[in-house]
Amino acid sequence: MTAQPFSYRLESPADSAEIEALHAEAFGPGRFARAAFRLREGVPHLPALSFVAVVDEGVAASVRLTPIAIGERPALLLGPLAVKPSFKGRGAGKQLVRMAAEAARNDGHSVLLLVGDLPYYGPLGFEQLAPHAITMPAAVDPERVLVAGLAPGVLDGLAGPATAVPSGADA
Repeated sequence: MTAQPFSYRLESPADSAEIEALHAEAFGPGRFARAAFRLREGVPHLPALSFVAVVDEGVAASVRLTPIAIGERPALLLGPLAVKPSFKGRGAGKQLVRMAAEAARNDGHSVLLLVGDLPYYGPLGFEQLAPHAITMPAAVDPERVLVAGLAPGVLDGLAGPATAVPSGADA
């Protein structure tokens, strides 16, 4: 199978319906009960830090960043990262994570949080902290709570509950 030539760009408002359909396909109705969804609930993602991979057929993959706090420290929640099944394994998801992390760093953010698998996200700069150092608003396997520091030393002492940041608050 050959790699699909994706183009990458910031998400636009016109992509919303396709992205929501992609989320429904990738995660199903159970997505609304997940811990990460609970953090995003009622909080808009940051369009200037959210990207899509596009092919002729439209949006093939999407990643969003949403402001949160971990304890008293500002952070961003990475996700959902979703790739259409027919495009999985072709690098679009990893490239979107790289782009989102770089955009966040350039925008002055220092910590990304996600719930995911270390073998996938570890090579992209994510790591586990001590078990239960970060608590989520719903049940989650603590081994899947991963963080990436976007500057030296920013993960030192990072701990506490992950909480939503209301609209208008600065993360």
